[in-house]
Amino acid sequence: MDRVHPVLTAFLLSAGAAVLAAPGVATAQAGKWPERPVRTIVAYAPGGGTDVVARLLAPRLAEELGQAVIIDNRPGAGGTIGTELALRANPDGYTQLVIPSSYASSAPLYKLNFDPLKDITPISLIGIGPLVMLVHPASKLTTLKELIDFARANPGKVSFGSSGIGGTPHLSGELLQQLTGIQMSHVPYKGDGPAMADLMGGHITAAFAAGASAVPQVRGGKLRALGVTTEKRAPGAAELPAMSETVPGFSSSTWYGLLGPAGLQKPVVDRMGQAMRRVLERPEVQERLRADVVEPTPAATAEEFTRFIRSEIALWTRVIRAGKVKID
Repeated sequence: MDRVHPVLTAFLLSAGAAVLAAPGVATAQAGKWPERPVRTIVAYAPGGGTDVVARLLAPRLAEELGQAVIIDNRPGAGGTIGTELALRANPDGYTQLVIPSSYASSAPLYKLNFDPLKDITPISLIGIGPLVMLVHPASKLTTLKELIDFARANPGKVSFGSSGIGGTPHLSGELLQQLTGIQMSHVPYKGDGPAMADLMGGHITAAFAAGASAVPQVRGGKLRALGVTTEKRAPGAAELPAMSETVPGFSSSTWYGLLGPAGLQKPVVDRMGQAMRRVLERPEVQERLRADVVEPTPAATAEEFTRFIRSEIALWTRVIRAGKVKID
């Protein structure tokens, strides 16, 4: 197997080998595809992380494919509206979907009109990166161990902010509590920015935020990082410890990937996967993703991405059920 990111490798080794892409009949002829523009649905508003990644890749994929790649933003209902639209499309390769890591937590959180495993054909993992656990730079809690010890001695007195209920930052805090037995109070916000602003203002004890948002604040001295959430230290922020160094088994991540509807023909998946691989190997794309502390994963195959999605859904389903997390 080609070398892949350490976090992805860990998930792959622990996951089963079943391939999710169901056999089916599509109208696309593999030798001719694509003969017209490809629509890439982003189930979130323009300007968000998923949209930024999709728009970074689209013109470069168009160069590789010889056809335009058009971004179609369809936000709403936590991403489920655009996702359902993409997965109900004709499996001819002309409608695809860029997903973020929250795709894996939507299954246990929302009443879906689609099956997040059976109704998809995984094409390519795009990149994977950490969240960062943050405290105020003047906090007396200088390490993750100190925070855990304090929270254990003072149940409920540690508050942590996140970008909202059910997102990966929130669920990372839930996972930390479940692995350590501590009790923290969750404070949801509408995005990483407001959570970090309240942390800087001293209104909460800690926060989980995406690396792209958090690392510049840490390097600027405005916040202190207790660790990154990926199993290993992140290449884009290697100076920050991995939380698993203190809490064995702790691992969560932000990631992006490309899907099609179930029944997408393998030659089309292979063609798109090859194009994505070449794009992710471009130095300017790698530089841009790493600037957001996202490690590109050009070596990951569609089969590996399939197993990765399955393992992510299993992880967050366990965490959500154990934490009794519900969307208001």
